Amino acid sequence: MIQTDEEKKKRKFKSAGKMRDIMFQYYIDAKSAESNGKKVAWITSGGPVEPLIVMDVIPVYPENHGAMIGASHMGGDLCEKAEAMGYSGDLCSYARADIGCAPVNGGPISGLPRPDMLICCNNICGTVLKWYEVQARYFNVPLFIFDTPFCHTGFGDEARKYVRRQMEEYISFLEHACGKRFDFDKSMEVGRLSLAGQRLWQEVLDAAAQKPSPITAFDAFFFLALIVTLRGTQTVVDFYTELLEEMKEKVDLGVSAVPQERYRLLWDNLPVWYRLKWLSDKFASHDACLVADTYTTAWCGSMKYIDENNFIDSMAEAYTRIYLNIGIDEMAKTVFEMIDKYNVDGLVMHSNRSCKPYSLGQYDIQRMVQEKKGIPCMMIESHMVDERSFSESQIATRIDAFMEIIKQRKS
Repeated sequence: MIQTDEEKKKRKFKSAGKMRDIMFQYYIDAKSAESNGKKVAWITSGGPVEPLIVMDVIPVYPENHGAMIGASHMGGDLCEKAEAMGYSGDLCSYARADIGCAPVNGGPISGLPRPDMLICCNNICGTVLKWYEVQARYFNVPLFIFDTPFCHTGFGDEARKYVRRQMEEYISFLEHACGKRFDFDKSMEVGRLSLAGQRLWQEVLDAAAQKPSPITAFDAFFFLALIVTLRGTQTVVDFYTELLEEMKEKVDLGVSAVPQERYRLLWDNLPVWYRLKWLSDKFASHDACLVADTYTTAWCGSMKYIDENNFIDSMAEAYTRIYLNIGIDEMAKTVFEMIDKYNVDGLVMHSNRSCKPYSLGQYDIQRMVQEKKGIPCMMIESHMVDERSFSESQIATRIDAFMEIIKQRKS
């Protein structure tokens, strides 16, 4: 179907340009932090960022930078540089790209700003522990490791006490690194902004429950950046408020993110950053819209554990019970809920060789989904940043076959 220029214009997001401006200014501020008397902390994507905001430390995310590297098609080259340094090609491509980037100031923004400290939280994986140790040695800066026990089913009192004590140690670490006291009154305000931003982000994602959906998972991958990098700031609240209004306007006008949407799909795992447009176009050619994904919801999925009147204490549970730090049965429950919520016809799983915690249980989840929900599932094998692992012809054939199954079931 040929789209008119007016139809293409309606599908575009006016907010996209503003987000690029915000992210551009964010990196300018981070790169000029030293000259402005500010400190920079590199922090894992699942780490508790709010205390950094309280201390006026600029948080920088190597994983977010890795996504930029992938989207810029620089991942293969930087991963090769890390492998030449002796790092295995089986390691996470975020880690390899970051390690390969640091000595040469590579990547789309000529390297990340030099950190004053590193904050590593292992609620997303174990790889980050050694990755951040490597970078702490390279930059000769202090490293704080925030250890979260794995939650197979629940979150017991001992686990709560253990993580809460680390929150106190984390605050002490920041006070020492920054040379000033932690402002607990300010932390309440940052906590409220963080929760407000998460709620707004969830509302943006929830717009995809509409038929037709005004947003795809590929759009969500793009707009995710702010809730990761600037969570706990007014900037995030203001931006997502505007984005939500734009989303509501699209719903009122009946704007469909995918022309002639007929099939609705759920994506599992991280994006294939260097093939977002190709995958988006490929699914759209079958009138299929990826309406939701398990990845972008991870930054608001644990907000149900947050008490905005006791933010510091409740952070312990919220940051421990995130999607990647729970058992397979718990993950499957989340997938079941999303299948029902977004009324999807099929599940697309990215078997991501870079992310073992996200990928190792996928075949179990696939079996559970097929048994309980009775919808088709397909598997795409790749790395999220290292494009050398992507077989376009093979994946195209799999998508075509998968969509043919769905079409036959829906006919």
